[in-house]
Amino acid sequence: MAEPPILSWEGLGLHQGEGWLFGGPETDGLDLHIGPRDRLALIGRNGAGKTTLLRLITGEIEADRGIRKVKPGTNIVLLEQEPDFAGCETLMDFALGGRNPPARHEVESIAGQLGIDMETGAAGASGGEKRRAALARALALDPDLLLLDEPTNHLDLSAIDWLEGWLNRYKGAFIVISHDRTFLKRLTRATIWLDRGNLRRKEVGFGGYEAWEEQVYAEEARAAEKLDAKLKIEAHWLERGVTARRKRNMGRLEKLWQMREQRAAMINPAGTAKLKLGSDEDFKSKSVIVAEDISKTYGDRAIIKPFSLRIQRGDRIGIVGANGAGKTTLLKMLTGELEPDTGSVTHAKTLSGVMIDQQRKLLDPQKTVRQILAEGGDWLDVRGQRKHVQAYLKDFLFDPSVIDAKIGTFSGGERSRLLLAREFSRTSNLLVLDEPTNDLDLETLDLLQEVIADYDGTVLIVSHDRDFLDRTVTVTLGLDGSGFVDIIAGGYEDWEAKREERRKPAKKAAKEELAAPPPPPPASKSGKLSYKDQRDYEQLPARIEELEKLIANGEAALADPDLYSRDPDKFARISKSLEMARNEKDEAELRWLELAELVEG
Repeated sequence: MAEPPILSWEGLGLHQGEGWLFGGPETDGLDLHIGPRDRLALIGRNGAGKTTLLRLITGEIEADRGIRKVKPGTNIVLLEQEPDFAGCETLMDFALGGRNPPARHEVESIAGQLGIDMETGAAGASGGEKRRAALARALALDPDLLLLDEPTNHLDLSAIDWLEGWLNRYKGAFIVISHDRTFLKRLTRATIWLDRGNLRRKEVGFGGYEAWEEQVYAEEARAAEKLDAKLKIEAHWLERGVTARRKRNMGRLEKLWQMREQRAAMINPAGTAKLKLGSDEDFKSKSVIVAEDISKTYGDRAIIKPFSLRIQRGDRIGIVGANGAGKTTLLKMLTGELEPDTGSVTHAKTLSGVMIDQQRKLLDPQKTVRQILAEGGDWLDVRGQRKHVQAYLKDFLFDPSVIDAKIGTFSGGERSRLLLAREFSRTSNLLVLDEPTNDLDLETLDLLQEVIADYDGTVLIVSHDRDFLDRTVTVTLGLDGSGFVDIIAGGYEDWEAKREERRKPAKKAAKEELAAPPPPPPASKSGKLSYKDQRDYEQLPARIEELEKLIANGEAALADPDLYSRDPDKFARISKSLEMARNEKDEAELRWLELAELVEG
């Protein structure tokens, strides 16, 4: 039997601006029930009300209708997308602030694992440092229900991996808003979808969301056709566009695979990219950036060790690595903003670049969309072609009616999308994107993928979004923090595979060591393990391996988006078995670690 919810909203409705954001009086309102072990992805376009819904769940804002019920003693914690550090001298001041501050030692413990100095001044802290501090505070509060609003924004890959591990071990419930597809696929078990004022739920993780979305839109289209509702179909231009876009992007991905295969043939085994060009004329026409033995050192630390790279016209180059590994330094050297200590960087004479970084805050909130895109007119030049502003807005998933809306009324994600629309209209043959996926919803990410694929020039992308890189780039420059730059044909997953291949010898040695019979407890500690302890110590690793296989099989079965509607009883059985297996695995791992500490003295 399913456990009773720890929080529920029944008949929820909220009036905002000139109308109802969701749950208007002509509807029954939104119903939401959250169980004590739910792992929920909250999906919806920018402006749909996702962040607002989280604040309604916490009770931070009041609804205009509906009933909110919370199980007594439930601790609800919200990790905000942009926490307010005003008035805080240090990051620790922020973490220990508020009405119910966490214990200092808990904050320090989590901060240590995240690698953040909590005595850093709040005013000068980077976005990544502030995000880690906010995470340390939220997790140290020991929530029963954790609400995460874009938790991976500004985090590097190592911090994202750590957070994924923490959430996998977490015993409570969480709801997460994120544009990071890989993060969502790995962690969520059910999806709630906020769509045009309605809230839908399906007991399938994000891995099955897109198939479910397509099914819903297809059913709506059939219903509209039966009703001969031409106006209704027109009103859903966005959803139709999203569906068509995903299908087009499948074709673009096929093209991307072909480009990667071609590029792989140009990279020698040592990792230095060398183009197989037939003549000097080919070199001049195809190479837009040529880096020869460039390096950069700060003090005693080699940020970038000598390496060479030739970037062709049409290349999509992804730059990845932990914060501080040298991504920005490498990007600045390639674009000519920073001189290398050794070597040289040569640009094609015709190279003309556009830099798109996290500058949405520079958009004047008092200006209108028309002023931002077309300087107040009706037409703009889009890479040399004349286009009407309203038609161009539609290309970037805006309702054309927002043409005279002020920027200040837009959400952060909508502002980011508007900035993309403005920058992509400019004529260029080099596009530089610095963390372009922050604050974008999934539909906008699909759009950005499409625009990059259709871009005629060369693209340089710095990003921590693994799925986005896998769908976009032809070559990955991977920085491991030692100064070495990996040059890999492919995306993030290809870089990870290469790193895993390098780690195999060390892993093999460690596996052989583990395969040996466990050493007996030291003589001085012989009294610490009973017969049962010794037996558990020897047998638990095999049991943990069995449980991991059971969990993998269960998750694969639940990934079927039609399982619940086809056989709800089977879905319930698998869900229950999966939960039991996860709990047993967690307990077994903890038990074995405790015994291992005793064995090792």
